Amino acid sequence: MAAGRLQTKIFFSLVLVLIIGGYTLYEMRNVILGPTVSISSPATGTRSTEQLITVEGIARNISRISLNDRPIFVDESGVFKEQLLLPFGYSIMTLKASDRFGRETIKTLELVYQ
Repeated sequence: MAAGRLQTKIFFSLVLVLIIGGYTLYEMRNVILGPTVSISSPATGTRSTEQLITVEGIARNISRISLNDRPIFVDESGVFKEQLLLPFGYSIMTLKASDRFGRETIKTLELVYQ
């Protein structure tokens, strides 16, 4: 009888440890993955007849973000929207984001102004 109770306690203790460990890993996924950036507009390779464009997207888990080495700002939900004047011809825009641990994500955007 005592051996059965001991096995039950060990089983439930292991289940509890697995649940707590799984939840901890789930909550730390953003810290583990590092910064993420997605550019929603414009798409890379876009040809524009307008000189003024708006670069839009979402950034997660960042402490700093810059577009062409110029700091830009994000709102509380991680959305950024920045206007740029394109020079005539082919341009490469670089979006860099880093988290507080120094991990960095770089996205490039190739645009053509005609």
